[in-house]
Amino acid sequence: MNPSLQGIGMTSLRTRERMIKRLSEQGISHQKVLAIMRDTPRHIFMDEALSSRAYEDTALPIGYNQTISQPYIVAKMTELLLRSSDHLGKVLEVGTGCGYQTAILAQLVDHVYSVERILPLQKKAKIHLWDLKLKNISYLYGDGHQGWPDYAPYDGILASAAPAEIPLSLLQQLAVGGVMVMPVGQNGHQTLQRITRKSSGYDIELLEAVTFVPFLSGKE
Repeated sequence: MNPSLQGIGMTSLRTRERMIKRLSEQGISHQKVLAIMRDTPRHIFMDEALSSRAYEDTALPIGYNQTISQPYIVAKMTELLLRSSDHLGKVLEVGTGCGYQTAILAQLVDHVYSVERILPLQKKAKIHLWDLKLKNISYLYGDGHQGWPDYAPYDGILASAAPAEIPLSLLQQLAVGGVMVMPVGQNGHQTLQRITRKSSGYDIELLEAVTFVPFLSGKE
């Protein structure tokens, strides 16, 4: 394995094992999620100056006023998405960011359709995801509010930025029986929500307080 992917010192497998133990203690119980997070090198998705902090339970800057979510949030959102079904085919990810959440999803579902509005971030994410040989990912440079209707409906939707309200356009791209996991609310008052589409209407679960970057319109 490429040494940069394998990690040394504070990015070694031993450090990752400590992260997994902590996630288990925090209530993450989905064994596949834990195994994939242990084996996925989070440190390659951030600047080298911050790589020694990659397995701490904290969000870290990735440039362009964006962050990589803390491991607990990545694990929690992934687990919430997967609990809806033993198998997910198509998943829409709104906000590729650095690509770490994309990498976790791509190892658990058939295909990830990932939308990012900041082009330099998307380009960097693609490089890292190709380094990991993850090829079941399609990329769109676009406004996340629009989702990616060309491939709808999706079995799952995961968003890594917080709109003030759940975007109707994303709800419409969710398959019946599908689940969307996203933070919703204004700065300082955001709640992680799981929305399940029923044959008539939606079930909305309010889960826990979170802090995410705002869900912005347009492209950069």
